[in-house]
Amino acid sequence: MLDRIKASLPSLAPAEQRVGRLVLGDPRSFANLPVSELAERAHVSKPTVVRFCRSMGYDGLSDFKLKLAGSVSEGVPFIHRSVDVDDKTSDVLVKVIDNTVAAFLKYRNDASTFAIEKAVEALAATHKTGRRIEFYGAGNSGIVAQDAQHKFFRLGVNTIAYSDGHMQVMSASMMGPGDCLVVISNSGRTRDLMDACDIARKNGVTTIVMTATGSPLASAGQIHLAADHPEGYDRYSPMVSRLLHLMIIDVLATAVALRIGPKLQPLLREMKNNLRNKRYA
Repeated sequence: MLDRIKASLPSLAPAEQRVGRLVLGDPRSFANLPVSELAERAHVSKPTVVRFCRSMGYDGLSDFKLKLAGSVSEGVPFIHRSVDVDDKTSDVLVKVIDNTVAAFLKYRNDASTFAIEKAVEALAATHKTGRRIEFYGAGNSGIVAQDAQHKFFRLGVNTIAYSDGHMQVMSASMMGPGDCLVVISNSGRTRDLMDACDIARKNGVTTIVMTATGSPLASAGQIHLAADHPEGYDRYSPMVSRLLHLMIIDVLATAVALRIGPKLQPLLREMKNNLRNKRYA
């Protein structure tokens, strides 16, 4: 891709050539910077940046940056750091989706399969012995906790989800050895979640924490599932972190389903048939 840009420079207008040289000079930075900063660095207008991308055969800046990022790295970096005041709806659509995909790919590349395996083993063992599995979260993470309860319930795994801090502390106090607690938090700094995790761990509960590396909650649990996504409203972090946590829950639920084995299939088939009959009755 970079060779093609270099070969095309002589045929471009002088202003577009400056954009091309900016790409060739530091392609990784180009893929991460907003259009306003790219235009300023190349000493051109923002429409000129877009024209350059289209001259190279791409639909626009977003399409060009996505392909460029894929050319210079194994995964897609955070392609867009913020929205611009002159963004169209189509630009916002691409930026939000690109940012989400970037977070997913980063997790795929950085995830500890050892930690995930330990979490799956703990959840499967707790289910096998008929002990309690509980999911705690607050705010957006509370939504993830509810989704986790739903996903595991569909597998015939009895779980409870709490998003209220008082309920979390009270319920954690009643848990004991053989139980499993999953605490979900993007920041890892929510006081009630940390208190509930600490209480459960002191009671001999297996504690799994899904949170950012280096956060207070990360060191409070026995099994840490690192879910690192930078906080900042210009990157839509509340939404993306929630989607990232939901994806991790999907991984855990799928892996536990495989541990349960073929006996789960008749149950899922019956469940779907009953829902279908209710839906179309």
